[in-house]
Amino acid sequence: MSTAVRVPEELSARVPAEQRGAGLGRDAVRLLVSRGSAVTHHTFAELHGLLRAGDLLVVNTSPTLAAAVDGRIGHARVVVHFSTRGDDGRWAVELREPDGTGTTRARAGGPAGAAVGLPGGGRLVLEEPLSGRGQRLWWARVSGAEVLGVLREHGRPIRYSYTERDQPLSAYQTVFAVPSPDGAGSAEMPSAGRPFTARTVTELVSRGVGFAPVTLHTGVASAEAHEPPYPERFTVPRASALLINAVRAGGGRVIAVGTTAVRAVESAAGPDGVVRPAGGWTDLVVTPGRGVRVVDGLLTGLHEPEASHLLMLEAVAGRAAVDRGYEEALRGLYLWHEFGDVHLLLPEDAPHAERCGGNSS
Repeated sequence: MSTAVRVPEELSARVPAEQRGAGLGRDAVRLLVSRGSAVTHHTFAELHGLLRAGDLLVVNTSPTLAAAVDGRIGHARVVVHFSTRGDDGRWAVELREPDGTGTTRARAGGPAGAAVGLPGGGRLVLEEPLSGRGQRLWWARVSGAEVLGVLREHGRPIRYSYTERDQPLSAYQTVFAVPSPDGAGSAEMPSAGRPFTARTVTELVSRGVGFAPVTLHTGVASAEAHEPPYPERFTVPRASALLINAVRAGGGRVIAVGTTAVRAVESAAGPDGVVRPAGGWTDLVVTPGRGVRVVDGLLTGLHEPEASHLLMLEAVAGRAAVDRGYEEALRGLYLWHEFGDVHLLLPEDAPHAERCGGNSS
């Protein structure tokens, strides 16, 4: 998608779908479907008719953390975004300036040794910039408090100014979220899974669509620079690896729910396309040059034109499909961001499922 294109401000989803009208649920979002350059328009409730028996949805089970915490540097107020917990006990953090409508103004971190006072008496000290991230993200160590306890007591979900107001943490949890034994989670919601409800999942399973859980704990996105993702923790369980391989061997389609699910499963796939149980840290960046080895399709939100995620979409579906889909999304006034509408990219040979009543474009 051309970076010259800009998403109109009025197309930002300001509140969750269930808050837009009486009787609406999370699944009350629109669904744009791309099969190559062919585009059709649907509602998310029609998803079961767009997939077929034998398809497999790979879903991210990472829970969302209340990762934004108010702090102070001297007398100045800051907001700390706790992004990723390292193996050495440090956290990758981002400092931002509060503006009353979300924390959208990035603040350069540093210098090394700078201290941030946290609620409850904790103290965060910046130690060194995260490699390749300039001054945006720093490795920091917290003393006088336990970070997950601070998040539970004083944290709130990260939000940006395109949203109307703060939401409870429950609004940022997907139906697939499973608490981690060590308290780990995602700094920002794996939002492609948000429109799913228990009813949606039951309907899909009853029609022969399977689910394979994986976990990838997402860090803080770069709202300004649109940097590629940095290393993140992931797990692909043995049962999911076996299921993915079986579906592929049987001719079914593997469809990732979100770019995070793509990153996890592709990190566990060998050059032969076989998925093996895996876990740890992944620094994989999926691009058209690298391609995908396992994923046939992708269900995802709508990303800003500059976002690095679009390279992953191109790797899955091709540049022409992505460009055409985004043209239609703008023309059709689809809603962007984590509470917005969703985009399903399928292989060109998929059936058009006319029984769902989709309107071709």
